[in-house]
Amino acid sequence: MNHLALITKTTSLIAAGDIVGAEAALADLADTEGDNALMVVLDQLAPKDVLAVMREYDDSKASVVNMLVTPEQFARAMVLEKQYKDLTHTHLRNMVNAVVFRDDADPVEFLTAIGDLEGGSEALANYFAEKWSRIEAFARTGTFDATEDYGPTLSDDELLASGYVQPRIDMDEVADRDWMQMAWLLRYECRDLFIEMLLVLRAKARAHDMGLEEGDEPAPEDDGKFETSETDRGKATPAARTSDEESAI
Repeated sequence: MNHLALITKTTSLIAAGDIVGAEAALADLADTEGDNALMVVLDQLAPKDVLAVMREYDDSKASVVNMLVTPEQFARAMVLEKQYKDLTHTHLRNMVNAVVFRDDADPVEFLTAIGDLEGGSEALANYFAEKWSRIEAFARTGTFDATEDYGPTLSDDELLASGYVQPRIDMDEVADRDWMQMAWLLRYECRDLFIEMLLVLRAKARAHDMGLEEGDEPAPEDDGKFETSETDRGKATPAARTSDEESAI
């Protein structure tokens, strides 16, 4: 099967909801023509179709797509994840962990590619949505200690300055191939992206506290500060709400 025919077949299978069949077709290409051929096809597939395959990650079996997708291909797909309106962002976290922390990957290359795209910091904010207070604690104290969850939130200026402090914990101590390692890499290897991501998290929480829909801006008189609520601080930021964007499903 030539590449154009495979792309057409894969797209049709995804549109029909047969993600397993689509991934099998891509795996067959890698088996018959090699990994490079699959990487070429992934570059020609629509990012939403690459996302459809990657987000169905199952840790009980290896996914050839997750193993071979490039940082740029992954980033283009990841920024579309919000269109699925996954309230817990479980698929997003599983997908990101499977790809960014795969054995042959440089996580910073993936984070850099994500940060280079519009919507990248929001996608990362969604990744950390269920761990928001722990990320605030990490920004403030340099540790993920749960007892630090309820300290005073850093101002924007203090947050900017915090990026220059030396780590209080080594990455080896948080090398869990999950959110703590991701946060450590962002804060100490991708400082600007970490700050941008955390500001997006705060904006989401502030909008939620003000009763705004996702994407709405606070009124001009809002000073950028917000009160924490019982449902926010220490738990999770609000899930993404309905947007005007077409669903990737």
